[in-house]
This record gives sequence, structure tokens and C-alpha cells, in this order.
Amino acid sequence: MLKENKDTQKNKTKVIVYGGLCIALSFALSYIKLFHLPQGGGVTPASMLPMFIYAFIFGPFAGIGAGIAYGFLQIIQEPYIVHWAQLFLDYPLAFGAMGLAGFFRKQLPIGVFVGGFGRFLMHFLSGAIFFGSYAPEGMNVWLYSLIYNGSTIGTDTLICIIVSLLPGVNSIINRLKNI
Repeated sequence: MLKENKDTQKNKTKVIVYGGLCIALSFALSYIKLFHLPQGGGVTPASMLPMFIYAFIFGPFAGIGAGIAYGFLQIIQEPYIVHWAQLFLDYPLAFGAMGLAGFFRKQLPIGVFVGGFGRFLMHFLSGAIFFGSYAPEGMNVWLYSLIYNGSTIGTDTLICIIVSLLPGVNSIINRLKNI
């Protein structure tokens, strides 16, 4: 019984430590902008990938929780808030959606796509509802949001998918699982 408690405690500690490290790595990478758009958002060098890997290793619920925490850090880093509902869509819900990658624990690239799409969907809704006034005159706000968020989140997700397909990534993830 005592051994089981030690193993359980070790696993909980591992989940928390990995979560903190992945959040910190994603947060640091998010400061490096390959390009940045005026109403917020930009493309980074795979800043979402550590969060996807965390969800891949520990599952969707841990991934969603870490994503929500990461979303709150993003509020500190670069806030762009026009309404309380937009705050929730663009930060904790959008970043929490990256944890959906944990539902695909056999195929990281598919998980990255699903987690990236979940994040895109939250930003897409927020963009159409709260930022439609930025759309060029005569342009549909839903199309504007699709183009705006697709150019950032879509590109970021594509970068993460490409990196997740690199040969060494799976061996690194397997090593992390066994530590």
C-alpha cells in the first residue's frame, strides 16, 4: 500500500512539473514572433508544440488544465480585451482547447491538428463576434475572422504539425514518458 502511494505521488509530481515546464517553454517561445498582426495574434516558432506534447503524454484533461493556465499567462503577456466574454474565448478557452490533442495519444500530428483547430475555433468565434468592425467595408465578418485567425493560428498549427513529423520528436517524447 505504501509503495502505491509513493508511485501515485511521484506521478502527480511528474504531471505538475512537466506541466509547468511545458507552459514555461510555450510562454518563452510565444515571445518570438515571426510576424505579428495589428489586432493581436502572430506566428511563432512552434510555441504551441510543448502544450500539445504535454496533452499527448498526460491526456486531454491535464492538457486542458495546463492550456487554461497558459491562457491566463497570455493575458499578462499581451492583453487585447474588449469584452469579458471575448477575454474567456481568446484566452482560457482558446488555449485550453489545445489540450484536445490529448485525445489522440497514438498520433501526435493528428492531435496537434485537433488541438490547433480547437484553439482556432475559439479565436474565430471571438473574431467574428467582437472584432468584426475591423473587417474591410463590405466584407463578411465571418470570412474576415476566418482569414485573420487562419493566417495566424493555421500557420502556427502547420508549423507544429511539421515539427511533430520530424524523426527525432517521437524518440524525445518516449524518453520524456519514461523519466
